[in-house]
Formats: sequence, structure tokens, C-alpha cells
Amino acid sequence: MELRAHVDAIRHQLALAAATGGDDARELAERLTAPLESAIRLALLDALSEAATEITRDLAPGSVDLRLRNREPSFVVTPPPAEQWADETEAPAAAAPNPLPQPPADGEDETTVRISLRLPEHLKARVEHAAASAGVSINTWLIRAAAAAVDGANQHHPADTPRRSGAATGGQRYTGWVR
Repeated sequence: MELRAHVDAIRHQLALAAATGGDDARELAERLTAPLESAIRLALLDALSEAATEITRDLAPGSVDLRLRNREPSFVVTPPPAEQWADETEAPAAAAPNPLPQPPADGEDETTVRISLRLPEHLKARVEHAAASAGVSINTWLIRAAAAAVDGANQHHPADTPRRSGAATGGQRYTGWVR
């Protein structure tokens, strides 16, 4: 995707607006166009990045990544794994369809949120390797893994899931902090 046409259109609109203000306004607009070009490009990239994030959230475990090469953005679309679609189409007709996500309750935010995740060094290396093997960013890989885990957990009835106790798992314990 080339941003030049969009930047030139904004530059043209600025020149038209400045022309109505006389020679001084036109000269000022000409001096401002070069510094504004960088700001316009950055604003367009931010908008494209937000759009890619929204699409990824709706497409998970698929993803849309925005990449910048030679100052021009491009999109990389990774569809969800084919076996996920095959499993959904081969589901028995008697199975109830998955309910649609509910709109957020009052006070909840639909925007993407940032979390801090602390991983052991060896697990971090494995996640990085898995993301690189899949050809996606670590963030995209983690989003897919979380979506797959949640979707898998929602497919099982809680009564069908065995409970674990600390003794059965060897007394595992977790430490850390949550905000």
C-alpha cells in the first residue's frame, strides 16, 4: 500500500485552503508541508495499525499484521488453521452452535488491552521459536494460543473436566503479582 497518494491529497487540500488566505498563508502552507508529511504518515500508520489489531481480534486465531518496508506499509494475513474450519463444519447437527460473544457490560472496554506476562526464560525461548516457525510475531502467536485455549475450554462442560488439587499436581505453586 502506498501512502504517497494520501499524503499528496492532504497536501493539495492544505494548498487550496491556504490560497484563500492570500500570499502569506500560501507561503506558510508551503513551509509547513514538509514537516507535516512525517506527521501525516505517522497518523496514517497508526490508523492502519489499529485497524489490523481490530481485524486480528475478530479473526483470532487468524491474524493480520502490518509491516513497514521502505517506508510503505503492507498487510500480512494469516488465516485460522484449516483444521479448525474442518472441525466446525463436521460437527454433528445436534450440537448447539457456539453463542455469539456478548457485548461488553457497562464500564468494560472493547479496545485491545496491554498485559505483562512473565515467562521462564526457557519457555520464552520456545514461544519465540514457535512464533518464528509460524512466521508471525510473538504477540500474534500468544493471541492465537490464548484464543485456542479459551475456545477449547469452552467446548468442554465443566462437569466433564477433572479437578486438580495441589497434591495431585505435585504441589505446584504460583507466585507473582497481578494488577
